[in-house]
Amino acid sequence: MIERPKCICLLSGGLDSSTCLAFAVRQGFECYALSFDYGQRHKVELAAAARLAKALGTAAHRVVRVELDAFGGSALTAEIEVPKDRPRREIEKSIPATYVPARNTVFLSLALAWAEVLGASDIFIGVNAVDYSGYPDCRPEYIEAFERMANLGTKAAVEGRMRFKIHTPLIGLSKAEIIRLGASLGVPFGLTHSCYDPDAQGRPCGRCDACLLRRKGFEEAGLEDR
Repeated sequence: MIERPKCICLLSGGLDSSTCLAFAVRQGFECYALSFDYGQRHKVELAAAARLAKALGTAAHRVVRVELDAFGGSALTAEIEVPKDRPRREIEKSIPATYVPARNTVFLSLALAWAEVLGASDIFIGVNAVDYSGYPDCRPEYIEAFERMANLGTKAAVEGRMRFKIHTPLIGLSKAEIIRLGASLGVPFGLTHSCYDPDAQGRPCGRCDACLLRRKGFEEAGLEDR
């Protein structure tokens, strides 16, 4: 039996990360899913991540507690209002209050640590630079810089045993294209969660940036959001 290469896949429980995980599985990787409890107000996404990790056949799924809420500075981790009902042009032009300082840097660093321990040279992250809410740590330049750092600051890379690669298969896709890709990969979208400000029962608000971009994506993809 041929041993599959291992990879780490960041899994939030949303559309993009789930499609990214399904893509990695289809590419033949043995996937280790990594999620984070970082004090986010939409913690219901962690239950979605657990369901998706199981449904998509990961080798393991870990949830790591990282107290980014200790610093706040974001509508997701502090008592700051989540923006609602913003027009598309406003979503695209500015970095929103839902930006969490250093979030992807922290997440990728911990993914890198687990990857080095597992002997996995590949890390997948579902960042997107097209239909996204202006996050600076979703840009190609940022990912390229992190990859360079990963290969400068790890024992395995410095000793020449591994060369780390950060995979961003969704970075140039629109939300509709991501949804079509996910559908072709069999992603169970009904298990995902996108809303930044769900109610006490975990139901989406339908009005935050994440909800609006999700709705637009399904409409443009010509698919029903279950």
